[in-house]
Amino acid sequence: MSLTVACAQVAPELGAVSANLDAMAALAREAAGADLVVFPECAVTGYPFSRASALEVASPADGPVAEALGSLAASLGVHLAAGVIESAGAQLYDALSLFGPDGARLATYRKAHLFSTERSVYQPGAGPVVVPTALGTLGLTICYDLIFPEYVRALADAGATLIVNATNWITDDWQSGMGWDGSMVRSLARVRALENGVPVVMSCLAGSGGGFTSVGHSTIAGPSGRVLAAWDAGEGVAVADLDTDDADARRWSELATYRADRRLDLYG
Repeated sequence: MSLTVACAQVAPELGAVSANLDAMAALAREAAGADLVVFPECAVTGYPFSRASALEVASPADGPVAEALGSLAASLGVHLAAGVIESAGAQLYDALSLFGPDGARLATYRKAHLFSTERSVYQPGAGPVVVPTALGTLGLTICYDLIFPEYVRALADAGATLIVNATNWITDDWQSGMGWDGSMVRSLARVRALENGVPVVMSCLAGSGGGFTSVGHSTIAGPSGRVLAAWDAGEGVAVADLDTDDADARRWSELATYRADRRLDLYG
């Protein structure tokens, strides 16, 4: 199957939902011709560091934010995935909603692995989400999920033909000194793609807030781990064509039989 995918790397302002949605629409239009447009974690709201800030911008799974995102997907005729803060009663979730080209919400994934202070803001999701679509079967992940190879492997084993990761990798001077930078986060997308033999589309936030800088470096990695498209630290769009059934893909899949070669008798 051949398809065109795009990472729309935005720098949202915390709490400025309407303005952020406008900025997302503008970047989505830059990705004209893409079959799938992926926005980062918390793209609609900005990334809050406190529960009080998150409560101010949260929206139900089928609330006004979903309506706006669905309308955007329908207006462009694309599949669209975007990071949202979902409210469900008294609970909050760091979530990723996927919409079809008709504007329907196909799924909402709630982040399973919460990082550091996120645990005081959100509830963890109950389990993985794998979504059959006209583009293939999408495995949905958010940020820190990508650190856990067994989790991404489980999505591939469940039939995912493409891993979507909406993220906000953040850094500061200390973390940068430890090696946490754009090249490092890009390597995560590459390795997860390589070891599972499926493309990874990792869309990252840009900008800064709360004393941290969002790393950016959105990356689309093919099943060999090759970078097909990428962005740097600012706002912008990275677009790549994926062909999962060309001669190179077939040759690679015949050679790189990583999942079949596992020795589960040793470590399963």
